[in-house]
Amino acid sequence: MAERNEGMPDTGRRLTVRAIQLGERIETLRLERIDLVSGNPVAFAEGETGFIVIFRFGVAVLFGLSPLEEERALTALNPLITRTRADREEETIQLVLGSDREDAIVGGAVHIRAFSPERALVIADALAKSVALASDERDVAQVIDDLDPFARRLAESGRVPAKRRVMLRKIGAALLVRQRVVGRVAVEEKPDVLWDRPDLERLYARVEDEFELRERAGALKAKLEVIGETATALTDLLDTERSLRLEMAIVALIVFEILITFYQMWKGAAH
Repeated sequence: MAERNEGMPDTGRRLTVRAIQLGERIETLRLERIDLVSGNPVAFAEGETGFIVIFRFGVAVLFGLSPLEEERALTALNPLITRTRADREEETIQLVLGSDREDAIVGGAVHIRAFSPERALVIADALAKSVALASDERDVAQVIDDLDPFARRLAESGRVPAKRRVMLRKIGAALLVRQRVVGRVAVEEKPDVLWDRPDLERLYARVEDEFELRERAGALKAKLEVIGETATALTDLLDTERSLRLEMAIVALIVFEILITFYQMWKGAAH
């Protein structure tokens, strides 16, 4: 991928970079363009000076697009989105071009010497993961809030909640969120572009540190473990209670059969 705008008078020029969670997945394989500069993630130039990076886990990162260009680009992506999110997570940063310092982050803005597709891919990777993590953090927090009443009642009364179907739905939703979050975004993995451009490792490390990706991923993993343990414990209690009821029913049937047998023996003896 060749440098874009390299050598142009970009000193002090600012680009707005927006990352948007569009849905659970974007079918990038169905995106037919001949001007791709990257296949995984999909990336291509858009408009006069814009650039777009699209990730399969449902995030699009837009560089320097006007509102009209942005609307047109997002509309074109709609048919490729699986389970569109109404409450989209978004994150915006400023990209300062032509910086006289080494690629760095100052005051929340990313300063780079010149725009290039490689640098855009590095920045987009970290920003997309940050947005995806924010979405996952919200979903996980909601699941924990949903499971809290069941765990609290169990702690206070020692009994499994009576609304078994409602609890099973909550457990199912918790397991779905856990499965989706674990299998969707690999925060620990570095972007593929670093294999070809190891000199951008420092830029990625700085952007990754700015968004606290590893720390947030670690906290999210701990919460997912709590969800898994809670769901397993509630499920085991439900199974145990069901088994106990089944055993009590069997014992009741045996006792009833014994009583019937004694009654028949007594009745026969009386005659």
